[in-house]
Amino acid sequence: MPSPTSGYGPPTPASTSLLLSTGPDTILNPTTGNYYVTTNATGGFTIGVGDYACGTGSPQQVYLYAIGGNPQVGGDNAAAGLMAVLGQCTANTFSGLPASIQMDEVTTVAAAYALAGYAGDATHMSGSNSALAAQGMKNAALSAANLADLGTGFALTATPNGNGSVPQSEINTLANILASCINSSGPGSSACTTLFSDAMNGSTAPIDTATAAINIAHNPGVNVAALWSLSSATAPFQPSLSSAPNDWTIGVTYTGGGMTDSGGLAVDGSGDIWVANFGNYHGVSISELNPVGTPLSGSGFTGGGLDSPDGIAIDASGNVWLANFSNNSLSKFSSLGVALSGSGYTGGGLNDPSALAIDTSGNVWVTNFNGPSLSKFSSLGVALSGSGYTGGGLSGPYGVAVSTSGDVWIANLGTVLSRFDSSGSPVAGSPYSGGDIDDPLAVAIDASGNIWLADYTPWISEFSSSGIARSPSNGYTGGGVDHPGSIAIDGVGNVWLSNANSYTSGGGIVRTPGSRPALDGTTYSDSVTEFDSSGNPVSPSTAYLSAGFNDLGDIVVDGSGNVWVSDINTNSLTELVGAAAPVVTPLVTAVANHQLGTRP
Repeated sequence: MPSPTSGYGPPTPASTSLLLSTGPDTILNPTTGNYYVTTNATGGFTIGVGDYACGTGSPQQVYLYAIGGNPQVGGDNAAAGLMAVLGQCTANTFSGLPASIQMDEVTTVAAAYALAGYAGDATHMSGSNSALAAQGMKNAALSAANLADLGTGFALTATPNGNGSVPQSEINTLANILASCINSSGPGSSACTTLFSDAMNGSTAPIDTATAAINIAHNPGVNVAALWSLSSATAPFQPSLSSAPNDWTIGVTYTGGGMTDSGGLAVDGSGDIWVANFGNYHGVSISELNPVGTPLSGSGFTGGGLDSPDGIAIDASGNVWLANFSNNSLSKFSSLGVALSGSGYTGGGLNDPSALAIDTSGNVWVTNFNGPSLSKFSSLGVALSGSGYTGGGLSGPYGVAVSTSGDVWIANLGTVLSRFDSSGSPVAGSPYSGGDIDDPLAVAIDASGNIWLADYTPWISEFSSSGIARSPSNGYTGGGVDHPGSIAIDGVGNVWLSNANSYTSGGGIVRTPGSRPALDGTTYSDSVTEFDSSGNPVSPSTAYLSAGFNDLGDIVVDGSGNVWVSDINTNSLTELVGAAAPVVTPLVTAVANHQLGTRP
C-alpha cells in the first residue's frame, strides 16, 4: 500500500508491486507490467529477500495478493483471489512474521476487513500522503493480526494480547463463502456467480474472491442470507455459523485497562482510544487502549480531580480533558496519562457538566445539564465564562460540538438546538427548531457544516450551518435507529449512532451508568445504525449487532475506519473492524484543518 493518494473505496490508486525485475524468483506480467512469483502444485511459493524492495524511504504497509490457481476441481480458477497482511516494512525488514505464512480464505477475510477503510479492491489500497493517513494505514494493517494467525491461517478466538474476544465462527463462515467459489470450476460456476452478484460495489461486480471480501466489508448489511447460503456445515473452516447472522460486521470486544461503567470515548492522533469511566457515580479513572485494543492504562489513570467523568475530548497537544459530573469540575491528563489538573478545574458556572468540546484556540466548552448553561475554560484550565453563558434557548443542554467557523452548537433535551459564537454569546436566531428535533443527546458536524443530532425518541435530525432544518418533519428514520445516545461522522460523511438499551425514569430525567439521561423505562436493542450523508439508512432495519453489545454508551470512528462503541454494563469496548471510512483524529485537528467528515 505505498504512495497513498486517495482513500476509502474507489476510485483508489493502484497498490504498488514491490517485486523486482532482478529478483531470482520473479516473472514479468506483460499485461500489468508488474512482476509476480508462481506457486507449486500445492500452492506453495517463495519470495526471497532479493525478490522485493520495500520501506527504502518511509515505512510501507505491505500485503500479499495471490490470484488464480487450480483447486483440483475443474482446472485453473481465475476467480480465486487470496490476501494476507504482512504489515510494516522498513528497509526490507518485517517484524513479528512467522517463518512461513499460510495464506488462505481466513487471512483474506482478515485482510479485507482490516484494510477496508483504505481499499477500493484487492489491487487498490491507499490513502492520502498525510502523516495521519500513514498512521491510520499502519494501525489498520496491525489489526489484521487480531483476526487471524498468519502462521496457521486459522481464525482466532481471542486477540494475541488476550483481552479481546474475536467472532471466530463468523470469520470462518465468511471464509467458507469465499471457499465455495475458490473450490469450484471457475468464474462461471454457480458459486462464483452468486458470490459476485451478492457482493457488489455499487453496480460493479468483483472478479475475484479477495475483492468480494472487501465489498462485503464495505456493505455488511447487504444480501446477508444469500451470502450465508454459500457456506455449509461441511465447509473447510470450522466452527462456523449454523444460521445467517444479522449482518457481516466483525465485532471484537475488549476488556481491561480499568474500564468501569465506561461511557465517553475519544481517539487521539496515534489512534489510541481513551475512555471515561463513569463508574456508576463513583468513577475516578480513565482508560487508554492502543489501536489494536491492548490496554495501556493498567487499572486506570487516576487523579486530576476525577469524579464520575462523563464527557471527554482531546486537545491539539494530545492532552485529555474530562467533565466530572459529580463534583462539577474538569480534569486534564497528558498523553501519557499523567494528571495535570491538581484536584480539578472549577468555576465558570460548572453545574452537572455533561459533554465538552475543544476549539482551535485550545478553549474547552462544557455543557451544564442543570445550569442550564455553557462554560468555557482556557487551555490552562482557567474559567473564562463567569457564572456560565446562558440564553440562546439553553434548556437541559447535553451534547456539544464546535464548527470550523468557531461556533459552538448545543443539543438540548427538548425540541431546540442552540448556537453560541466564540465569545460565548448566543447567535441571532438561536434556538433553532424543526426537523423533528426531539430530546437529542448528542451532536456532530459534517464536512459541509451541517449539524446532526441523535434524537432519543428515536430518529436523527439535520440542520444547515445557518440553523435551517434539513431533515423531514418526522426526522430521518430506518436503519434500525432505536433511541440513539451518541453520534459520529465518518470520512465520507456517513452518520453513525449507538442505540441505547433500557433506562428507568424515576419521576423525570435521571442519570444512568455511563452518564446518559434516561427518559423512560422501555427496553431497546443495543445496536449501531449507519446513515449516508443524505439521511438514507445504510444499516439494515435491525441495525448492526454484535455479541459484545450490552447497554451501549459513546461511539467514535478512528483513522483506520474502525467504529468503536463503549459498553456500560460489561466494562468493555467493541470495535467494528473496518466498518467506516477513516477520519482525522483527534476531532480538534479535523476542525482546525477543515476536515470534519473527511478522510485523513
